[in-house]
Amino acid sequence: MRGGGDEHPLASATLPSMGIYFRKKQKVGKNSWLNFSKSGVSSSTKAGPVTVNSRGGFTVNLPGGFHFRGRWKK
Repeated sequence: MRGGGDEHPLASATLPSMGIYFRKKQKVGKNSWLNFSKSGVSSSTKAGPVTVNSRGGFTVNLPGGFHFRGRWKK
C-alpha cells in the first residue's frame, strides 16, 4: 500500500454532464421507422443486422450482444 495522498488516476477525471433526452419512434413499414427528437425528425431502415439512419449514422448488431455504431457521412 502506498502512503501519502496518492489518488486514483480517474479521481480527477471530469464526467460529462447528464441530460434528459426525448426520443420517440413511429414504425412506418416492416423495417422502417421515423425518429422524433428535440433536434428534429429522421428516418431509419434496418436490413439484417445493419440499421442506417438519414442523419448519417449506422449500427451493426454483432454476436454476443455487442453493437458497433459509426457514421457513413459527416
